[in-house]
Amino acid sequence: MKLSLSVAVGNYDRTRALVDGRVQIDGVHPAIMTLSPEEMFFRAFRHADFDITELSLASYAVSLANGANKYVALPIFLSRAFRHSSIYVTRASGIQTPEQMRGKRIGIAEYQLTANVWARALLEDDFGVSPSEITWVRGGMDAPVRPEKLHLDLPSDLKVEAVKAGDTLNQLMKDGKIDGFIGPRAPKCFFEEDSKIVRLFNDSVTVGLDYYGRTGIFPIMHVLGVRRILLEHQPFLAQALIKAFDEAKNIAEAALADTSATKVTMPFVEDHLDRIKGIMGTNFWSYGLDDANRNTLQTFLDHHHRQGLSSRALAVDELFPVNAVEAYSL
Repeated sequence: MKLSLSVAVGNYDRTRALVDGRVQIDGVHPAIMTLSPEEMFFRAFRHADFDITELSLASYAVSLANGANKYVALPIFLSRAFRHSSIYVTRASGIQTPEQMRGKRIGIAEYQLTANVWARALLEDDFGVSPSEITWVRGGMDAPVRPEKLHLDLPSDLKVEAVKAGDTLNQLMKDGKIDGFIGPRAPKCFFEEDSKIVRLFNDSVTVGLDYYGRTGIFPIMHVLGVRRILLEHQPFLAQALIKAFDEAKNIAEAALADTSATKVTMPFVEDHLDRIKGIMGTNFWSYGLDDANRNTLQTFLDHHHRQGLSSRALAVDELFPVNAVEAYSL
């Protein structure tokens, strides 16, 4: 009899074959939910609502360092993104270069968001701007209140302020009361006609590919998590999930490369795909622990610790169980 398990993932091309049933998980009868990252992560880290769920890499590392992880991660990287495009500034702030962010007030929905860890990392590594040189203003983007998913004990040299009661980061940006915003979602005011908000890097593709060329890093955002007690009792799940999610991703990649009729509502998809393969290789969105992913993850963990999020330095091999990184071969 198959295990009946709840599965929460984002609605991506790389998960769609699992959602619609074209790909099966060995030994599992899944109840699959496609949810937003915000909902999945809040419910997972606050209440452990799901048996299998997409997880924020940053919040997972917080819980792991504290010895309080209710989930065990697998090296299935459901979200990856270069985060140069996640840094927004107001025109009134006068910020035109990353170095000019020193001493400014920058809004964040949560300090622990993975996108924010990567954005702070690139600001520090490439431009010498450390997190302690910025005042972080934390609050809801559109709602007046947004709690951190997990409790954080941040270093004393970090300046983190909560927004005043009733305020939102979107309104503070519109009113010029903060100088910018960093986050995985653009603030609504960025899309308004005659917006006073711009991206710090106006050509994020060029700077992102330059970053990749120098570092070999394609930033990892999300991993797949399995309820820890479940994996302890059903260790077969690690390889069963890796096998299924890898197959689903392969189907998505094949569809993307099919030029008979574009599967994405975007012109020049095949040209962009060829360009990316030429720069990043054919397996540019890899799962597992190859050398490139190890380097990416260790870079992230080092910054995660330096930014005060993990109570101790973590190593890549602590993130995943052994049976998730070893597999048979013929």
